[in-house]
Amino acid sequence: MSSKKSSGRKAGRGKPARREPLSRERVLRAAVELADEEGLAALSMRRLAQALGVEAMSLYNHVESKDDVLDGMVDLVVGEIEAPEVGGDWKAAIRRRAVSAHAVLLRHRWAPQLVVSRLNIGPAMRRYVDATLGCLHAAGFSYALADRAWNAIDSHIYGFTLQELNFPLAPGEYAAAAQQFLPLIPPEQYPHMHALSQLVIAGKHDGLQDFTFGLDLLLDGLERLLGEQGAAA
Repeated sequence: MSSKKSSGRKAGRGKPARREPLSRERVLRAAVELADEEGLAALSMRRLAQALGVEAMSLYNHVESKDDVLDGMVDLVVGEIEAPEVGGDWKAAIRRRAVSAHAVLLRHRWAPQLVVSRLNIGPAMRRYVDATLGCLHAAGFSYALADRAWNAIDSHIYGFTLQELNFPLAPGEYAAAAQQFLPLIPPEQYPHMHALSQLVIAGKHDGLQDFTFGLDLLLDGLERLLGEQGAAA
């Protein structure tokens, strides 16, 4: 029987996979994934390093601090939102922007509170804000009115999203909750709340709040203001 020398490598075993080099983007994307999976409270530099399979100190070659990580995470999330085009149908573009922002923030449940509580000046945020102002200004809004307009819309986006994420009832629980609290709102004391609750209990009204309902009210109001601004010019 002939014998062959071993090559020193087990059969079927190829070269070890080359690890992707650490970079700022890789660190920030890992932080976003960690926050998505475990919540923002779980994020620490040590936990982030573990997720990346590196030593915590090596992170500081790419990010300055945890605050720098948080700011970078916000900018990555903002980069996922559809920015409006300058020119064309401003109302449709701003509506798409708002709907996109709402969807992105629901996907990253930790992000709304972080966005509204920090001063965000990353490149994605700068492009996003500049495109929004440019879209509104190109439509005829003065810069002052454009500033008021996009802040009003963003207040609706963040406020509605935070409420949706934190509301204590699931949509399927509304009718049962209305039935449970009905004795607390007798019709002789609270006739209007009682009447609305009866509609929810009977399935004639779902009680769900609609993001686009408030958004369209805002856009219609801004369209009216734009017309008034033009008439006054």
